[in-house]
Amino acid sequence: MPRSYPDRPMVGVGAVVFRGPEVLMIRRGKPPRMGDWSLPGGMQELGETVFAAAAREVMEETAVTIANIALIDVVDSITPDQSGRVQFHYTLVDVVADWQNGDPVGGTDAMHAEFMPFDKVANLNLWSETHRIIAEARRMRGI
Repeated sequence: MPRSYPDRPMVGVGAVVFRGPEVLMIRRGKPPRMGDWSLPGGMQELGETVFAAAAREVMEETAVTIANIALIDVVDSITPDQSGRVQFHYTLVDVVADWQNGDPVGGTDAMHAEFMPFDKVANLNLWSETHRIIAEARRMRGI
């Protein structure tokens, strides 16, 4: 199914991965928003659970393995074109997880990956929903 002007919403999975007082961030290596900071994640595949999709996407994009995966929230991202027709429609399932193993390195759709301290992430120019999701994940984990 094409991502632009789809027949139905597409399911994406994003992961807030904590390693102590840090969160795993990537720099997007492909459009849209190439070069921008984001959470690791991607499209759920047919026959794959949300948690399996999160673990796979984090591994593919950062070479990091995760554990203790839990649901944070579901976010709708609907972008109409100038005529009002839906050009992009994503249902984004965000999860929180703990770092288990691996040093982050950019792979597949990420040009760069690193663990960042919370104060550095707070100053990044991210989508407001991404900041909200990270804050909710911190609340859930008590950090």
